[in-house]
Parts: sequence; C-alpha cells; structure tokens
Amino acid sequence: MTSTENVSPQWIEAQYQSYQQNPQSVPEEWRSFFQGFELGLDRSTSAPDHKPAEVQTLIRRYREIGHLYACVDPLTPCEFDHPQLQLDKFGLDQADLERTFATDNFILPNAPLKEIVSVLEETYCRSIGIEFTHIPIMEERKWLQERMESTRNKLDLSREKKLATLKKLLQATRFESFIHRKFVGQKRFSLEGGESVIPLLDHLIEHGAGLEIEHVIIGMAHRGRLNVLANIYDKPLENIFAEFADNETFKIVGEGDVKYHKGYSTDRKYGDRNIHISLASNPSHLEAVDPVVEGKCRARQERLKGDGEQLVLPLLIHGDAAFAGQGVVAEVLNLSQLEGYKTGGTIHLVINNQIGFTTLPVDARSTCYPTDIAKMLMSPILHVHGDEPEALLQAATIALEFRQKFRKDVVIEVICYRKHGHNEGDEPFFTQPKMYEAIRSKQPTAEIYRTQLLQEGFAETELDALATDVENELENALQRPPHELEEGFMKKWAKISRDFSFDPVDTSVERQELNRLIAAATATPDDFTPHRKIASLLKKRKSSVESGEKIDWGTGEALAFASIVAEGKSIRVSGQDSRRGTFNHRHATLSDIETGRNHTPLDIFAHNSGGHFTIYNSMLSEMAVLGFDYGYSVETPNDLTIWEAQFGDFANGAQVIIDQFIASSMAKWDRSSGLTMFLPHGYEGQGPEHSSARIERYLQLCAGSNLLVSNPSTPAQLFHLLRRQVNASYRRPLIVFTPKALLRHPACTSSAEDFTAAGFQEIIPDQLENKDCRRVLLCSGKIYYDLLEHRQQNSCEDIAIIRVEQLYPLHRDLLLQILEGYPQQTEYCWVQEETGNGGAWDHLRPQLGKLLGSEITYIGRKRSASPAVGSHRVHKLEQQRIIEQAFAE
Repeated sequence: MTSTENVSPQWIEAQYQSYQQNPQSVPEEWRSFFQGFELGLDRSTSAPDHKPAEVQTLIRRYREIGHLYACVDPLTPCEFDHPQLQLDKFGLDQADLERTFATDNFILPNAPLKEIVSVLEETYCRSIGIEFTHIPIMEERKWLQERMESTRNKLDLSREKKLATLKKLLQATRFESFIHRKFVGQKRFSLEGGESVIPLLDHLIEHGAGLEIEHVIIGMAHRGRLNVLANIYDKPLENIFAEFADNETFKIVGEGDVKYHKGYSTDRKYGDRNIHISLASNPSHLEAVDPVVEGKCRARQERLKGDGEQLVLPLLIHGDAAFAGQGVVAEVLNLSQLEGYKTGGTIHLVINNQIGFTTLPVDARSTCYPTDIAKMLMSPILHVHGDEPEALLQAATIALEFRQKFRKDVVIEVICYRKHGHNEGDEPFFTQPKMYEAIRSKQPTAEIYRTQLLQEGFAETELDALATDVENELENALQRPPHELEEGFMKKWAKISRDFSFDPVDTSVERQELNRLIAAATATPDDFTPHRKIASLLKKRKSSVESGEKIDWGTGEALAFASIVAEGKSIRVSGQDSRRGTFNHRHATLSDIETGRNHTPLDIFAHNSGGHFTIYNSMLSEMAVLGFDYGYSVETPNDLTIWEAQFGDFANGAQVIIDQFIASSMAKWDRSSGLTMFLPHGYEGQGPEHSSARIERYLQLCAGSNLLVSNPSTPAQLFHLLRRQVNASYRRPLIVFTPKALLRHPACTSSAEDFTAAGFQEIIPDQLENKDCRRVLLCSGKIYYDLLEHRQQNSCEDIAIIRVEQLYPLHRDLLLQILEGYPQQTEYCWVQEETGNGGAWDHLRPQLGKLLGSEITYIGRKRSASPAVGSHRVHKLEQQRIIEQAFAE
C-alpha cells in the first residue's frame, strides 16, 4: 500500500469516491482497505447500499474458512449448514440471491448472488477444502483462486481417464483382499480404507511426465507400501508373493529386511516421455526417510542438464499421526527454502486414516489438522475426501502445477480410514469400537466409484471386465516364479566394489602439485578485501606448503579438498558453521570486509577442473541435515560428501539416521554410501557436552566392514584419508573423529614429504629402536601428543607409542607385523583419555588380546555415566594421572 505519510485526507477521499463508483479503478491494496473500512461501519449509519461490499466479504470468508465446512470425512455425514457462511451473517438475505452483483477479484465479474454462492460452495466446501489465504504472496493466492474457481475445483475427465481411475482402484482393493485370502494372518500394513491414494499417485506421475518431470523419488512408511510397489512401481506380483511365502530363490545380500521396508525403482512411459520413479528404502522409524529423499533429489537435480528442480520431484507420503508428531517433519520443512538444501518444492501426501495405532487425533496433536505444521512454509494445504477419487486427481493436479510454477512445498491430506488394526493381526474394536462399527459398514472406494460410473452411463459389463482382468492377473502371478531383480551395485554404482579391502590406495601427489593446490585454495580476486587476520592466515598457509614445513590441520584439509576437485570430482561439505569452521580453522568461504560479498576459492578452482566444491552452513539441526547428506551421498558415489557436527556429541540428535541408514543400509538393502562424518572429539576440560564424540557408539555399530572409523592424528593423515575415500575401489561411510586442540598444536603438523608419500597409514609405528623397549603404549588420537611430550621431557626411551589411526576395520595383520618386532617380555597397554566404558577400549580389548595371546592393560579414565567431568581442574588431574600411569615403572 502507498505510504500514508505521503498522502492527504483529500487524496484518500477522492480514491474512496472512485472506489464507490468502480472498485476496479483503484489499486488492489486500496480496494482491500476500503472493503475493511465499510465492513467496520455501523450499518445503521452506512451508505444505503452496503450489500456489494458484503458480497465481497462473503467471497473472502469462503476462501478463508470454507475448508472448515468442506465435506472431506468419509466416516462423518456431511453438514450442509455452514453457520459462519450464512447470508444473514453478511447483511444479506434470500431475496438477494436473484440480484446481480459486481465482484472484485472473482471468476464471475457480474453474477447473481446464488451463482456466486454456488461457485464458492462447490469450490471450497465440496470434496476439497483448501487452506491458502495464509499465503502472503498475492500472486500465489490469485493463481490458486483462479485455478480452482474457474473449474469449481473439478477436473473434466475423459471416459478413458475414468476407466483408468477405476482400474487403479480395483488393483489397489483386489491386491489387498487377495493377499488377505492367500497369506492368512501375515502382516502387510494394508492400504484398505485409503485405496484412492493409488490413482492419485498414478495421476501425479502421469501429469508430472506431461510437465517434463523426469524423476520422481518417493519416501513413505510401511502403511500401503506393498500396494504402491505393486500398482505404481509395477514390481512383479510374483516377487511380492514370494516374499510372503518366504521362498525367494535368489541370494539375499547381507541380512536383508522385511518386505514393507524395501525400495524399488522403475521407468514408466507416457507417450514419448519417460519418467523414472524410485522408492527409497526405509526403516520403521517414521519420517526418518524424509530428509534422505530430499538429499537424493538434490544430488540428481545438480547433475542433470537443464533446470534440475523442474526435472526431479520429491514426493513424501506421511501418516497423519507421524506428520504431526515427529520432529524431523518440521526440520525437513525448514530445509525447503535453504540454499544448500532446497529441492524446488516437495509434494507432501498425508494419508489421514484418523488414528495412530490405537491413538485418536485428540490425543495425538494440539492442532485442528495434522498438517498445520506445514503452514510455517506459507504453502497451500488441500484436504480431500478419501472416497472421492476425482477430487483427489484435481488436488494432485493443482499441487503439482503449483509446485512447478512457484517451487514451493504443497500438502495434500487424504482423509480416509484404516479398515483393519495397525496390522492385520491387531483388533481395533478393543480401543475404538464405535469408529470400527462405522468402518465395518463402509463400502470400498472402488465400489463407490463403480456405482458413480454406472450412474454416468458406463456399461456394467465393461466395468466387470476390468475387475475380472485384475483378479486374473493376481491369480496368474501367484503361479509364476519370481524374477531376478536389479541389485544395489548397478548403474552409477556399477564400478564400485561391494567388498572392503586393505589393499593400499596411492593417494600421494607430486611436490609441485602441492604448490599449485595451495595457491588455488588461498586465491582471492584483486577487488576482494578479506579481514587482515584471514589474509595473514592465507599467506601463512601458502608459505608453509611452499617451504614444506609445519603444515597445520586446516592447511592439510584444504590441500585434500583441492587435490580431489583437481581430479574433476566434486565435494559437498555441510554442517553448522562449516564455512568458517566451529573452531575457526577452515575459512573455506571468505567475506569481503568492505562489501560483505562471499568468495569460496575452491569453488572457482573446482569449476575450472570440471568438478564442484560447495560448502554450506546448515540450519541448527542434526537429524534432517545428516539424513539429507546421507541421501545426497547415495546418489554421488564418485564424489566426496561431508557432514560435520559442531561438536561430535551433537550427532546424538541424528542417531536414527546413523543407526538405520548409515550403519546398516548395506546389510539391509544392499545400498552403500561414501558419506564422511566429521565429529570433533577430544578431552580439553570443556565438560560432558563438548568432549566426547562417543567413539564407542560407532564401534558398537561395526560389523561386516560396514563402516570406516578413523581417528587421524596428523594433517597428512587426514589428507590421505579423504583422498582414499574417493579413490578406493569400495565405498563405505567414513567416521572421522576430528581434533579441536590439535588444530593449533605446534607438534600436530606435517611436512610436504608426508603428503607426497604413498597413502593413509592405518597404524603408525614408533620410530624408536625396538630391542630395548619394555612397554608399548597403543593409543589413538590426541592423547598421543600428551604421551609424546611426557616421553620427550622425561627421556623415557624404553617405552614405544603406536598410533591406531583406523579403529575399524582394524588392520590386524599390519598391527601384528609391527608388534612382532618387540621383545617377548614387552608389556602392552591401551591408553585412552576417554572413560573406561567409552572410547575404543571395549571394542579393541578382545581383538588385541587375541592378537597378543594375553590380556592387555587398560590405562584411562574410570567407567562413568557421564563422558567427562565438569571441572577443568579435575580434568587436568585426571589427564595427568593417565600420563603418569602410562610411564610408571
């Protein structure tokens, strides 16, 4: 609106007179102002004809609250009495229904009131209730209004489309009933009561292909998953039935998973257009797959030619209780418009069966709708009657076109019911007898729609033939043997080995190349003015590499990044404060102190080398961001994806992603990842919350070479470790316990020769002579420098210190080879700064004992419920005691 500071009362009066003569003659913001002004007038003193303004108010109220009166619940009779929308609430009466009114911002510029009300009723109070007036952007609101009101929120479906819709409903319904008969009592988490989701999804994908979408990635929980696999992804029915019979003849890689957790992908063709659809594997932890899908989509979008956001669609299917209850939903919604995480808008399909296991909505949420959390994005939310398939197709059309045009999330809530209990062996009458009494009498949606089509003139024989074809296909599939389906290491993973190997990976670079790399990593434009301390830091980094001495951690990391992108590979780094680094050591993105503009030197270098280097400060979340980066890494096996925790123990907030995806995806789903996790770790007296990255938790997850767990102690070791991650024949998630105090420790530096050496050392032996050694201290990480300092200060030349740089998989052969060089009477100790029930001790103790043929002595903090003490003084005393015990006579 024009600033009122710059207008006079006379000008406003003139505008108002123009508005009274013709509302279209004044700007829209002033029209809204005058409408509100007239509404607020005492009607006893209003102008004689206030009714045109009241009609405009009526239109606005239907748009605002029509969804509250929409007929969208298949278990509740529709109410046609809308108290807040009655004519008398607006100073109108029955006599006005035949009167023609001029309208503003409405599909009918001049129409009788009864026709205006009819359009509004059918658009906003029929089978679709839409919330959209909370959207602040007028263009988006107007697009929705015009798109819905012009058609009265209905699609004009062809005869063929209606038959196709019925067929999808029949496929969904008969699939469930067939399994119920043939595999009695087996869990399937049926879709019954919400079968209309199948034609909705089918239409979304088909319409998406028409909008030039090339990829759809879906994430969903177990409810209805098998139905979606069968009737949307066309997974062979015989394979699904073989999983029920538990007689699959093909080899299962790893431990496998239950049938309603598995993913799948296929291609569908519509005319001359192909569309690839994939369903992400997921655990039973509801909504945990959401950020994974977003990360997969972002990776594909960035690697497609053209407008990736328009070509790849993320589609998330939620349950009502989980959408309202799981915190990761809000986290994922918050990612949607952030630079490093946006995917051009997500379609959220909420299957509201009005119950969460045995919990009713009144106990499951504090909001009117389960979808209210999505209002944070100012996105449209469509509530749709689950027994009205054509309404669902309309909602899907609007949602998809809105997403493509405005690149924002859209929510479709399908209000339906759950025919059985939480699973097919559960008895819902125990807890919801009244609800299930109503459900018991419900006709399936397919039957309701069949009746509708008969009333529209379709032949009964034609509709019966569809049902017969569906039933025959199910029976025939039961007799067929299962197909051998595509395995995990295919396509972009085809050149990646499933098997881990200790074979050395040459990650060295030439001496002159180091100079070129550090020059690129520290370069700034001529017109760029960094902070003077940053300028000094960059100069120091470059000087240390050129001299080949005292190369610190930040420099070693920068060299690793530069060397990887120099090979044409890409790097993505993501985490809280990652651009600068929590501990002020990275400075990958620089800020001009005069203009504020940013500069990322390695981004320029990467582009010139054919790759990409991107680094993002994430929102203050662990679960969604780590899940996103995991999903991203699954799509990019040849690149380096790093998620960095602000402090290592903050990864606790993402434990579901770590347990259910990162550690176990290969065992469960034959899907690996090259994700790297940076977890700052080290005891420096900062208390329980900023000391331990919980090394023990990651080691407890290790089995079958599923993870790489490393605690590198030098900049060069980090360099080789990161280069190995993208150059080895295999891919595994890499857990790196990164330092804090060592970032500036004078002894924690490397020489140029350390970078030009062959590669990463899983075990670093001591350089002391072995023959006079009386004790060997095995350790990992920062404590090495405390031990080394004490040995140097006290000339303890009879005690060797061996660093275990890779905690898992432990290179036993290499370690045994090193230990065999010591005298037989040598005493062996494991030294750590972590607590006795933390760190690597419990994990390594049996392995070291077996290697040595005897028990190994433990030196470290005592077992404790808390990772570290709160007192800095007590911390120093504990640390001193550990060092003294390690060198005691």
